[in-house]
This record gives sequence, C-alpha cells and structure tokens, in this order.
Amino acid sequence: MGKRKRESANAIKEARKEQNFAKLKNVPTSPRKMRLVADMIRGVEVSKALGLLHYSTKHAAKDVEMLLKSAISNWEQKNGRKAEDGELYVKTIFVDCAPMLKRLRPAPQGRAYRIRKRSNHVTLYVDTFNKTSKDA
Repeated sequence: MGKRKRESANAIKEARKEQNFAKLKNVPTSPRKMRLVADMIRGVEVSKALGLLHYSTKHAAKDVEMLLKSAISNWEQKNGRKAEDGELYVKTIFVDCAPMLKRLRPAPQGRAYRIRKRSNHVTLYVDTFNKTSKDA
C-alpha cells in the first residue's frame, strides 16, 4: 500500500471512530422493500422510529428495528452513558444490494424462467441533536 493510500485510509478510520453506526448484512429481502422501511425512519427521533418500526406491518421493519436497537447500544457503549429521550435521531440510513441467488423454474414448452432471490445490506447512523446544533 502506498503512502498516500495509507494516509487516506487512516483518515477514514479516524473519522469513523466519531460516528455511531450499525450494519446488517445479507438480509434476505429485496432492497426495494427494505428502502420503503428505511424511508419511514430517516431523520426521525430514535424513540419515535422504534415505535414506527414496532407497529409497522412490513416484514422488513423487524430487521430494521433490531438494527436500530444495535446502533443505540453502540452509541451508549462509545459514550459511556444511557441514551435519553429526544437526544438521538437517525442521521443516515441506506440500503445497498447484496449478492443475489439465481434459480431456474421450469416453464411450458421446454423453457425455463430465471428466479432472482435478492438480498441487501443496511447501514444505519445515529447522532445527537446537541452535536449538530454546536456545529451550526
């Protein structure tokens, strides 16, 4: 690894230490369905987001709820204190495609239809309201 590449990698690592996030990989749900759930909670306060996810009828909401609880726990562990109501919010959440399983289904007249079983990766960042007001 070259010097410039190593320095930029170290800068990225240092910036990441200050961010609080959680990742969920290889979720067997299509990214399109997961993005509908992600759009519901983007920019919302954590306690309200947990309520939205808990009472949502979407199947993907259970996975995102578990991920959000993990991100809150990561924040608490990094800061050494419990999260209070109204302090945290979902800063960023995004859904990326993961490898898909390709299967074949028999079709009439000797043909075959391709079945694509999609999966995704979800990344969720939480942040405090106070931190953003100091920067502004």
